Amino acid sequence: MPRKVDLNTDSGESFGRWKLGNEEELFNYVTSANIACGFHAGDPTVMRRTVRLARGKGVAVGAHPGFPDLMGFGRRAMEVGPEDLVNYMLYQIGALEAVARAEGVVLQHVKPHGALYNMAWIRRDYAQAIVEAVKLLRARLILVAPYGSEVHRAAEVEGVKVAFEGFADRGYTSDGRLVPRGKPGAVIHDVEEAAERALRMVSEGRVRTIDGRDIDVVVHTICIHGDSPNAVEIARAIRRRFAEAGIEVAPMGTFL
Repeated sequence: MPRKVDLNTDSGESFGRWKLGNEEELFNYVTSANIACGFHAGDPTVMRRTVRLARGKGVAVGAHPGFPDLMGFGRRAMEVGPEDLVNYMLYQIGALEAVARAEGVVLQHVKPHGALYNMAWIRRDYAQAIVEAVKLLRARLILVAPYGSEVHRAAEVEGVKVAFEGFADRGYTSDGRLVPRGKPGAVIHDVEEAAERALRMVSEGRVRTIDGRDIDVVVHTICIHGDSPNAVEIARAIRRRFAEAGIEVAPMGTFL
């Protein structure tokens, strides 16, 4: 059984006067923060404030680039050419890297957001563009992706390090993908159920699907969506269950 795992959260997704999430509390429980870079959420002030908060809490920082879709929170599918997608990635990661540098923080990882993440899971052209952008920036950045995804395969070919991700608060289909948002079973609301799912993914390498099957998963990091109303409670419960099982929670960069 793995003795170390990362606990990540999507963060910095407020915008202007609009507030989303409770990073001040959530960062007490997670070890890595995926910070929005302004395309799907976030703005320069929010980005810097979130990086500064993460640094103060000892939370590792990564970029969370998405489609240019503020209205849809980056959760709407978009058709983007490969060159444009590479440039979207470079633009966003570069922006957060500059903010992080100003705060004395080194970026640990990159995790695509929302529809971009889900489309790249099965589309090789999107996966290849994401991997190319990360490789162009610097090889030491860790790319967060699902095990067996097209991103995983493309990264393996290009020599980009990958952290395999599981989701405590999302439902899985029998083919190992996430249940689309808006469909029954897509989001896990029960705190203890989410914590139990996280523990099984790490300790057993298994997760229960919406049709009642157990499927294999490989995880280095578990995601908690920061925009979930009970994200703090889920994170706290996962930390408690991991501590009881003797599983250490640490930033992915310390053990990958």
